[in-house]
Amino acid sequence: MKIRYFSLLAIVSLLSLGAVVSCSNPNTANTNTSTNVATEAQANPCAAKTNPCAAKANPCAAKNNPCAAKAKSVGGPLAQELQGKPVVVDVFATWCASCKNIAPTLSQLKQEYGDRVNFVVLDVTDKVKVKETQAQAEKLGLGKFLEANKSKTSTVAIVDPASGNILAIFKNNPNRDDYTKILDTALAKI
Repeated sequence: MKIRYFSLLAIVSLLSLGAVVSCSNPNTANTNTSTNVATEAQANPCAAKTNPCAAKANPCAAKNNPCAAKAKSVGGPLAQELQGKPVVVDVFATWCASCKNIAPTLSQLKQEYGDRVNFVVLDVTDKVKVKETQAQAEKLGLGKFLEANKSKTSTVAIVDPASGNILAIFKNNPNRDDYTKILDTALAKI
């Protein structure tokens, strides 16, 4: 009885091992593809499903990557008063905690680069401020930039005054060195 039981167990084990080896061996010809797909689906239920996130862009990719924004522009030429110096554009609101987070960094930059860089604050705190800011942005050539970014408080862009191209765009980035690298490079080209 024991020998019969062990023999049956050995046969089942060998058959199971053979099935696993033939499924995992890519050189084994399998004429029944529906069985093969069903076996794969049982082994990995997600194998046949597509990745729903694969086609989505990474929203964080350009957050602190100055190179990611190089092809973008503010939408037109900057006003004469902004020409000749790099422009730091800050989308700000008094209720924005992230704006308060980056405020000390921007203050340091103003002190360090004050006369060599133009600093523009686009205040979007409330509807009244937004109207005033829209008028200011249009006058400075930043109207399209404001329209695209007015809901993105704590966004800071560094703009090339000659071309209107965005050299870098940052979101809630208090790291002073990230800004100084871009500003120093822009100033060296002038």
